Amino acid sequence: AYSTAGGDTACALAAGCPVVVKAHPSHPQTSELVAQVIFKAAEQCKMPPGIFSHVHGVAFEVGRALVEHPNTRAVGFTGSYLGGRQLFDWAGQRSKPIPVFAEMSSINPVFLLPGKLRESANETATLYASSITLGVGQFCTNPGLIIGIDGPELKKFVHALGDEIIKTAPGTMLHMGIYKNYVERRGNALSQEAVDTVAVSEKDPHLNEAAPTLASSTGEAFLNNPVLHLEVFGPYSLVVRCQDEREMLEVTKHLEGQLTSTVMANENDLEHFGELIEEIKGICGRLILNGVPTGVEVCLSMQHGGPFPATTDARFTSVGADGIKRFARPVAWQNWANDYYGHHGGWYHGAWGANWEHMWGEHTAGMVLGTIEYMSPEQAAFS
Repeated sequence: AYSTAGGDTACALAAGCPVVVKAHPSHPQTSELVAQVIFKAAEQCKMPPGIFSHVHGVAFEVGRALVEHPNTRAVGFTGSYLGGRQLFDWAGQRSKPIPVFAEMSSINPVFLLPGKLRESANETATLYASSITLGVGQFCTNPGLIIGIDGPELKKFVHALGDEIIKTAPGTMLHMGIYKNYVERRGNALSQEAVDTVAVSEKDPHLNEAAPTLASSTGEAFLNNPVLHLEVFGPYSLVVRCQDEREMLEVTKHLEGQLTSTVMANENDLEHFGELIEEIKGICGRLILNGVPTGVEVCLSMQHGGPFPATTDARFTSVGADGIKRFARPVAWQNWANDYYGHHGGWYHGAWGANWEHMWGEHTAGMVLGTIEYMSPEQAAFS
């Protein structure tokens, strides 16, 4: 979805914008192969020369130059918080600031309500073991935080989930940068006071392999330690044991913006926990009931975005056809006949009765797409 020929590229081209893609240095040849396919497709479709460009580079100066170039008018990004925030800041410091549509950090909290756990603790544990470890945990919607009310049902769930985690073998991560970040972030989280290691894969990981891990802590510790709020990108999840419904609500109020939030509940839970669900709704772009957050369907109803720091603009989605709206600019034609503005500069007639033009007018303008993986602020760049 976020590769050289991913949804961001498709949306920008569909909106009429030329696109510059910054290849990831961890797989430059793969990116180059895909780029060549795009070049051939553009030629066969008789698209304007230069409609798609593909550049390489490791240094952060490459990304900065792309963001600050006067012909760049928008930036699409998927990666770490540090990288996305740096790009956002560079774009905002231009004499004419431009939008950055960055997808950054999300721990995708799951709220286990007591009625649901009484009915299906073991089944829910099996479901979430698969979600936590899917793709070695390298999904932006990986459930990195599980919140419940302490008691026999939650203990049963944690025990069952731990059993599944132990049986799950380590897996190879996408590249050494992600692996090193996982080892560091995981180690830092597990070393915090009042954090217990519940389960780790019974098999020792090799270099560049991540060991699936389940940890647990209290609601009080979570509220008082911001380290526990940080994303550990990989097959890791933290269970937060709240004393009661009140503390569960308080934990929710202290959560940052998320791509997704999931509620595991039966009908009685939904009736009883209305205030909590209303609070959860305010922190996420996609609110899931009795499912898992991993797996993002490309469809018209999808909202893949969320409040900061999940993204830099919660009003938009990076998945589905509505993603085009990031790169299109509405123009209202007042008192003009329909047959005029349909043939003079108008590009797309939107559902809101306004004329949508490709984002920034002429083809001298464009947008940049890229990803970054956990670099320091001074290294932050497209990659």
